[in-house]
Amino acid sequence: MQATTTLKLSGELKERVTLAASASGKTAHAWMVEAIEAQTALAERRKAFVASALKAEQEVAQYGLVYDADEVFSYIKAKMDGQTARRPKARKL
Repeated sequence: MQATTTLKLSGELKERVTLAASASGKTAHAWMVEAIEAQTALAERRKAFVASALKAEQEVAQYGLVYDADEVFSYIKAKMDGQTARRPKARKL
C-alpha cells in the first residue's frame, strides 16, 4: 500500500525539480521518488558502514590485531597481477 506525502517546495526549487525531471524524461513526481529512494539508500549504507567501522574498532581494542596497510596493498596488487604473494600477517598493537 502506498502512502501519500505532501512536500512543500519553494517556487525556485519546484522549478529546478521540474527542469531536472524533464531533462531526464521523467515526471517531477517520479524524479522526486527516485531522489528520495537514492538518499535513503545512501543513508542506510552510511549507517551500515559506520556500524562496521565501530565493530572493527571494538575488535582491535579487544584483540589488538592489525594489518600493515602497505603489506595488504602489496599483497592485493601482486594477486591482481597474477603473482604469488605471501598473505600479510596480523600483528599485535
